[in-house]
Parts: sequence; C-alpha cells; structure tokens
Amino acid sequence: MTELVIGTKKGLFVLEGEAGGPFAVTARAFAGEPVEYACRDPRSGRLLAGMTSPFYGPKLMYADDAAGEWREAAGVALPEGGEAALERIWVITTGEADGLVYLGGDPGVLFVSRDGGETWTLNEALWNEPSRPTWQPGGGGLCLHSIVPWPGEPDRLAIAVSAAGMWLTDDGGESWRRGNGGLRPRYLPEDVSPDEVALCVHHVERSAQRPERLFMQFHGGVYRSDDGGAGWTAIGDGLPSDFGFPLMTDPADPDSAYVIPLTADTDRVTPDGRVNVFETRDAGATWTARGDGLPQQHAYLTVLRQAFTRHGAGDGLELYFGATSGDVFGTGDAGVTWFEVATRLPPVYSVAAT
Repeated sequence: MTELVIGTKKGLFVLEGEAGGPFAVTARAFAGEPVEYACRDPRSGRLLAGMTSPFYGPKLMYADDAAGEWREAAGVALPEGGEAALERIWVITTGEADGLVYLGGDPGVLFVSRDGGETWTLNEALWNEPSRPTWQPGGGGLCLHSIVPWPGEPDRLAIAVSAAGMWLTDDGGESWRRGNGGLRPRYLPEDVSPDEVALCVHHVERSAQRPERLFMQFHGGVYRSDDGGAGWTAIGDGLPSDFGFPLMTDPADPDSAYVIPLTADTDRVTPDGRVNVFETRDAGATWTARGDGLPQQHAYLTVLRQAFTRHGAGDGLELYFGATSGDVFGTGDAGVTWFEVATRLPPVYSVAAT
C-alpha cells in the first residue's frame, strides 16, 4: 500500500492505494486553506504540513493522524524587530540524524528541528550570509525550495534558493559556500559571473547511490554535478524544452533523472498539449519520453516544483505527480506506463509518498 500526502490550494488530502490501481481519499485536513507543502516523516510516522493562514501567515502544523488533532510547531518565525517576515513555507525534508528535520521558506531561510518537527531554530549563518542583501526573488518569491542531505553524513547539506543559487555546507550549517560553477543563465550576458547575480535554480535532487552526483532543473537548463554541487554541466539537449520545475531520481540508479518540461517561462504548460515525463538513464546524455497512459492531446498541464515524488526504487520505482488542474498521475514501473491516481482535486502544490 502506498500513501500520498497532497498539499493543495484548498487543504491537505491523504490518498491510499496500490500502484497501477485506484487510490482512495482517506483523510482531509485544513479544508479551504492553502497547504503549500505536506509530508509524512517515514521514521516517526508524523505528518508535517506547511500552510498559510489568511490571518496569521505561514505556520507549520504536525499530527500523527490527518483526521486527528493538529498542533502548531514553535519557532518557525524570523527574529522580532527586523523588517523581514516569513512569507511562505516551501519544503520540509528529513535529515540524516534521528529527529533531524529541515524546513525551507521565503525569504530564503532555513530552519532546523531536532525533535521531529515540534520546535525549530533559524539557521543563523545563512540568515546572516554577507551576500544576502544582493539576493533577488524569483517569480515565486525568494524561496528556499530544495534541501538535499548527504546520505550518512548529517553535517553535509546542499540547498537551493530562487533566485540566489546553490549553497553548500560541510559543518552542519555553521558556514556556507556557493555552488554555482558552470551555471549559465541565458537571460544574462555571458561575461557576468555566476557569483555576481541572482541564479534562478528551480529544483535539485541527489543520487542516493553516488552522493556526489546531483541533478538540477534550472530556469532554462537541466544540469548535472559530479562533485557534490560545486560545478555543473548542462545536460538538457534532447528535451523538447529545458524549462521546468519538477525533477526526481531513482535511488537505485545514479545515472537516472526524471523531468517534466514546460514550454517556456512565459508559457508554463506541457509542450504541444502532451503530458510526458522525460527519463535519462545515462546521466543526461539522452532523454526518453515516457507518456504511455498520460494525456497526449489538448492537455496543457502545469506541474509545480514540489508536486513530483517517488516511492521505492529500481524496476518497481513508483513516481507520482500532481498538476494545478487537480489531476494526479502515477507509475509503478519506473515510468514505463502511467495511470490516473485522482482527478478534480483542488490545484496541487505538493505530493509526497510513503
């Protein structure tokens, strides 16, 4: 049985089912309120949901049962007395130590919990990064949307901020360094240094079998790093468009990556009205369209950066994605064939599988 925790414009939904078969809605919470990101911590079973109250702003809620009592976490706020305020929670990621959880938000902030999400502290080193005054927001704000732990090494972490690029730490967040080598934004002159401008990274994932390898969806470009995120190589040739947001990998294959291209930054829908997930199994040398079972005519879907997830690995890899149309699709055979998971949900912001 696979569980999907789905954040939408109108609440949180929990669905359960078997890959390839029908999924049923088993719970709903926060009816009518936007839930930007939600997931279940597989270690504890705890549900975590980042949402935005129209009255109180962003808050993080946690519960053991979606239909039970939800509690608000403490410490998810910026220092009092400053001009900045927390605008949105973008992503929640479990760390490599027991109870360690990370939270990324706007304005480009990282929070850390060591008790499974009940209490949080702001990462001061990133908040006080000297270059922060030069950071510029992307179209969705100054969002810290990708948090990528290094398997087995709790002190090593990569994060991505739109539009402030990649940041790396080897000391648990006590200090940070840039990881933008090789990134070339086509919207800027070629002679501009990547360290002098705001770089609009859209999504980053790490290869579990080869942790020094990462894949990136950029604002116009798909990239691969083989040195832990310090330098990047463009691998977008062969895609109908190298613009997009979602990206996923197969934990069993360090050469794998999946992307869902969108036409362009000015036309953020699936190209030519066909929904395809593009797969590489050779680290980006070639790409294959995987669309068997997906809409192939007059289907102009938009899939957001957190609305693509995985469960399992190898030939039985399950992938799931949701669209702003309220449709959710899945595969139980690593993308060879796809099936409809749900339709007519509210616009989907995030999908997480356990």
